[in-house]
Amino acid sequence: MASIEEKITNLILPKVEELGYQLYDVEYAKEGKDYFLRIFIDSDKGIDLNDCEKVNNSINDILDTADYIKEQYFLEVSSPGVERILRKDKHLQQNIGNIVTVNLFKSIDGKKQFEGILNKYDEKNVYLQQEKDIIEIERKNISLIRLKFEW
Repeated sequence: MASIEEKITNLILPKVEELGYQLYDVEYAKEGKDYFLRIFIDSDKGIDLNDCEKVNNSINDILDTADYIKEQYFLEVSSPGVERILRKDKHLQQNIGNIVTVNLFKSIDGKKQFEGILNKYDEKNVYLQQEKDIIEIERKNISLIRLKFEW
């Protein structure tokens, strides 16, 4: 059975693309007592507030009609940002060769955060290059991978 995130992705993807945007990610999360449906859109030209409003207005009725989410929730449409979270294999693939920050659930050698160049990944592991060393990190131990933007 598909998750709410997958169902919503399939539901809104055609409309988001019709409007000229890429659907980067869909996240449904409970924070405290509130539920949030976050839609992340992207474009080669970047994303501004008008883009977010345009997508929000276009998908609101589609979401209400489908009624996949029974709880009251807050809809947020935004850009994934320059230090975007890499949650899916396609995000990892697009960022091989880029610097990432990896946060862990359990420490490795006393560290719970690593930074390095995303070298490769597979089903079980992510590999970071730090100077001449390759660090192998189990994916099930990763709480977050984020693109590192050099300011």
